Amino acid sequence: MNITRRTFLGTAAALPALAQARPKRVAIITTIFRLQSHGQHIGDRFIVGYPFAGEWHKPDTQVVSLYVDQKPAGDLSEARAKEFGFKVYPTIAETVCCGGSKLAVDAVLIIGEHGDYPHNEKGQVLYPRFEFFEQVAKVFESEGRSVPVYNDKHLSYSFEKAKRMRDTSHRLKFPMLAGSSLPVTWRLPDLELPLGCEIEDALMVGCGGSDAMDFHALEAMQCMLERRKGGESGVKSVQLIEGDDVWKDARWSKEMLRSALSRSDNLKGATVTDGRTQDMVGTGVLPGLVKNPWAYFIEYRDGTKATMLMLSDAVGDFTFAVKLKGKPIQSTQFFLSPDPNVTYSACLAHKIEQMIMTGNAPYPVERTLLVSGMLESCLDSRVKGHVKMDTPHLAVTYQAPRESQYCRI
Repeated sequence: MNITRRTFLGTAAALPALAQARPKRVAIITTIFRLQSHGQHIGDRFIVGYPFAGEWHKPDTQVVSLYVDQKPAGDLSEARAKEFGFKVYPTIAETVCCGGSKLAVDAVLIIGEHGDYPHNEKGQVLYPRFEFFEQVAKVFESEGRSVPVYNDKHLSYSFEKAKRMRDTSHRLKFPMLAGSSLPVTWRLPDLELPLGCEIEDALMVGCGGSDAMDFHALEAMQCMLERRKGGESGVKSVQLIEGDDVWKDARWSKEMLRSALSRSDNLKGATVTDGRTQDMVGTGVLPGLVKNPWAYFIEYRDGTKATMLMLSDAVGDFTFAVKLKGKPIQSTQFFLSPDPNVTYSACLAHKIEQMIMTGNAPYPVERTLLVSGMLESCLDSRVKGHVKMDTPHLAVTYQAPRESQYCRI
């Protein structure tokens, strides 16, 4: 075959496109991989795909390696590996190098949620997310290059460790995404706060225990508060109170709570027993329903104040109310679709995929850094007798993306 100059130039021009056509190679580092674990339902989005925008979407990715820290009964890792042609490696370094000595993937998903891990005196589960991250970063460091990293939920139970993770991503110059699925799930009704708005009051309502579900609620609240005038300035102080003191405290508004609860699709009490919805605030039934309410009071460095109420026995979902200057109270629900599809995690997978494909995180990892620290300090407040905690270390500043990144389709 004679290769003309025109043929050579045409072939050379096509080489970058051919290189880009290769699926992005993904390594998953997780605590466990069994049914309904975060490792499974996020990992499977990149193995088999997920529903999105009314279609079945298969990311242009290929899971090529998997590390599983624990393999309890029901482990699916080896079965998935056999079915889809990747390997489960015994160490994290081998996983990101696919058994070799060089970084061999285009992205890393660190999913440190679920599994049998110890708790500390604050009730935090000591998931080894930081330790997983450090081992990945060690490979990046030795290689002199890095790839995008997603870290599920908190960066760490420790703000000091979380900050080191964020700082490492900056130092090694790789995009990093982290956190909860709530900021990117659908909102009922659709509510996007204008960038640069003036917030007079904000109240989040959540359900579930600590330190798993309160993290979700705090980050959902933060994705709204970060859009206020001046951008995120950090947190000045926090306090967590519980029990009857919650109902007596005047720092939260009954009108705000009524508006937030009006968006709930999972109210308890009379709604369950005889089908009648009720004004839980106006009828005064909440203290009788909620065995041990928790209230988190957050004061930001710019003077903005927000409250989060965890009311597990009264509600089964997550709602938010806000009062903007010159406007009536507005509220919304962060929609969580049911098992087993958990399609709200598809919204999160889409953002992870966006980072992998573009090399840019769609929203700042500093949001999750700040929320990780807020939660740790709130739990410190609780164990120290529900005292107010000054938080000079939470001077985390960042700008929210121009458009909120939640699902609308």
